[in-house]
Amino acid sequence: MAKQSAPKVCDVTFIGAGPTGLFGAFYGGLRELTCKVIEALPQPGGQLITLYPEKLIFDVPGFPSIKAKELVAKLYEQAQHWNPSMALDEQALTLKRETIGKRRDKEECWVIGTDKGEHFSRSVIISAGIGAFRPIKLDNESVRRFERRGVDYMVSDYEDYAGKRVLIVGGGDSAVDWALGLLPVAEHVTLIHRREGFRAHDSSVEALQASDVDVQIFHELREVTGKAGVEKAVIFDNRSGEERELDIEALILALGFKANLGPIREWGVETIGRRYLKVDSHMETNLPGVFAAGDVALQEDQDPLNLIVVGFGQVTVAVNYAYAQVKPGGKVFPGHSSEKAARAERSK
Repeated sequence: MAKQSAPKVCDVTFIGAGPTGLFGAFYGGLRELTCKVIEALPQPGGQLITLYPEKLIFDVPGFPSIKAKELVAKLYEQAQHWNPSMALDEQALTLKRETIGKRRDKEECWVIGTDKGEHFSRSVIISAGIGAFRPIKLDNESVRRFERRGVDYMVSDYEDYAGKRVLIVGGGDSAVDWALGLLPVAEHVTLIHRREGFRAHDSSVEALQASDVDVQIFHELREVTGKAGVEKAVIFDNRSGEERELDIEALILALGFKANLGPIREWGVETIGRRYLKVDSHMETNLPGVFAAGDVALQEDQDPLNLIVVGFGQVTVAVNYAYAQVKPGGKVFPGHSSEKAARAERSK
């Protein structure tokens, strides 16, 4: 009978391949740690690639502006420099502590159970963004009837709407950004919002007001009609009840998303509220060797700062403290990146 080999244990596993997880995988490689990334979606990028790939991002150092999907491509390319293992389209379901191996090879590690198998890691960094998310939908049967037939909840590619008459419902960043982004390619863009104030960034709202987007405030959607796909929408003024019928070929509902921690909530990690994992100044949770970084992480008595650049800083802290735990005698401070990169390249 063949001797069963011990499972391969990596130094650090990232749960989530959004910008925080991707940069963490790069930085972990820079610190000469073996890294793995587990992502429930079939592609890396998290919210950036799923919710607003065409959105311009202005607050990432080194890029005056960059599309979300282009930033993801750059981060993925950067991470691949150290060849981390990528387990895509695989949802992390359980986390437990186990001793594996026998005699001299015995070691204690974290076992991450997924819908496809098990992964073994000396440390874990949860970089799951806002967790599992799903779009907020209208309680409207006519809208549900046309889902995937002209009704969308996110914009993946502006060119899909080329030459079309588009109606967007919403008043947040996504609604305003998509309206502005679609304007050059669509035949006509109408944006309706149920009240006067927008929740988008001030600069975006100013750009919207100066644009040719047909903006209708105090308006809501009543009904969608059509045959094979969306053809008309009935909107109404919520002050007077007056109705208007619009000829449209696409309806985008940008009403936000509901997020929750999903299976992570069952892992024994202490939480703050419904969606944050509690961390200390090292970005470590109450579970030794389990860290969190990015939108999912929050220190007590601090307000959330859900910015990409904050996630980069947090995951860098987490990786350095994970290094000190994983490598006996390892120092938290890494030294200069040029020195680390040169040594890591020699060891490849």
